[in-house]
This record gives sequence, C-alpha cells and structure tokens, in this order.
Amino acid sequence: MTTAKLIDGKAFAGQMRENIGRRVASLKEEHGPVPGLAAVLVGEDPASQVYVRNKEKQTAEAGMASVGRKLQADISQEDLLAVVAELNADPSVHGILVQLPLPDHISDKAVIETINVAKDVDGFHPVNVGALSSGDEGLVPCTPRGCMMLLKDTLGDLTGKNAVVVGRSNIVGKPIAQLLLAANCTVTIAHSRTQDLPGLCRTADILIAAVGRAQMIKGDWIKPGATVIDVGINRIDADDGKSRLVGDVDFNEAAQVAGAITPVPGGVGPMTIACLLENTLIACCRQNGLEVPGA
Repeated sequence: MTTAKLIDGKAFAGQMRENIGRRVASLKEEHGPVPGLAAVLVGEDPASQVYVRNKEKQTAEAGMASVGRKLQADISQEDLLAVVAELNADPSVHGILVQLPLPDHISDKAVIETINVAKDVDGFHPVNVGALSSGDEGLVPCTPRGCMMLLKDTLGDLTGKNAVVVGRSNIVGKPIAQLLLAANCTVTIAHSRTQDLPGLCRTADILIAAVGRAQMIKGDWIKPGATVIDVGINRIDADDGKSRLVGDVDFNEAAQVAGAITPVPGGVGPMTIACLLENTLIACCRQNGLEVPGA
C-alpha cells in the first residue's frame, strides 16, 4: 500500500500549459510576436520521434508556432550545423532544440554551441550553463526546472534541506544541484564512485534520482518522510511479456517510506515539455524587448 503523497506532475504540467496558453494569447492581443519553437530530429530513434511529436503537439495547443525539421541519420555534421544556423537567423523562431542523442558521427557539443544562446530553450549552451552557476539571467534546463517547481509546490521553502542528487549528468544532475543550492539547500552530488551510496541517500530530506538505472534506489535507502523526485525513465520487461516504464527508484518500496514521491510515468516527464514551452515564451519576449506576460 502506498503511504507517500503522490506528486502529480501530469496534473501540474497540464495547469502550467493552460497558463502558458493564456499568456501567449495575451501576447498576441498586444500585437506581439507569436512564440516559435523549432524541433530538429536526426534519424529514426522511436523514443525521440514520440518525444518530438508530443513537443510539437503541445506547442501548437499553447498557441505557439511549431517548426519541425526531420533529418536523415546520415546527415553530415556540417549540414546539421547549417540547419541550426538557418534557424538562428530566422526571426520567427525564438527557441531551438536539437533532440539528443545524435548519431555517433555528430558532436553533441558542436551542435549545442552552434545554437544561438538566446534561442537555447534546452538550457544546454555553455553560456546558459555559466549563467545558472553564477546566478545570472539565462535559460534554465527544462527537466531540472520542472523538478524544482514540483519540490516547491510540495514543500514550500526549501531552505536548510539536505538534498542528495544521484547522477552528475550535464542535462539533469549538475543543473538541479545548482538550482537546489540557489534555493538554500545543502547539496551532495552522488555518482558511480560514491562510497556507501545507500547510507548517503538516507541522509537526504530531498532525494533526486537521475542515474538511468531501473529501480536502483530501494526503499531502505530512503530517509523516512523524505521527498523523492524520480527523473529516471527506463523500459523493463513485465511479467505479462510486455514492457513497462519504471524510474530509477523502486517505487513500491520507496512509497512505504517517503513522505512524497513522483510516479513514473506521470511525474517529472510531463514537466519537461511544459517548461520547454515556458522557456520558449520567455525567449520570445526577451528577443523582442518585451515583458513576459504573467511573469
């Protein structure tokens, strides 16, 4: 039986998208620009295709312009960078995301650094990374931003909380550690070389799981009453021969111990796209010297 409070990211993200839609409509009423988001997909990865389709659908539903660029897996790095440069120069495109992972012959780093920093709605450009680290204005990575929204909605003020982040990726682990620091948490980043990981996790008032290993974090790793944010999305075989999605946390065990926990699916995942839409709205307004409606 689940005893922890379920943190419903799907419902939160739905409300957030409705709010963004109203703000976009307000911008249009003031004869402002229509926020435009370009999604670039290279190759035929099924998970990436589904993800990009969802992004395009929700972009249109929010009243924004959606631009899709679907490219062959064997496209050269030079040609992909030319597509990014074309989108950089397009004034109707305010946000650009290139869906990762890219084919092995293309450098993620080269592509990310080519995106105009003002249009980097994923928040991966080194300038935006530096802004986050130093507390300056920039575009914040979507998944960490969504995690923080769920945490603040659940806990309110995070000041003084002990936070443990399991995973040190540039996409989630490092940026969410920066956001937790900015919220006055005491932050520890754990990784594959961490000694006594279960013991460290048991010190956490806030536990962020972002390591990419299915159900790695067990119930007895969790401090009673802790808030658990599970960023992992892993597909495993189920008993009926089909597959199912699970997180990095053993949900059934963890829910007996934690005070609050995100499910997988339906937790962090929906927040990522909602934050992407808000980043696009913010980027559009900044590029045009306008106040962000409702900010």
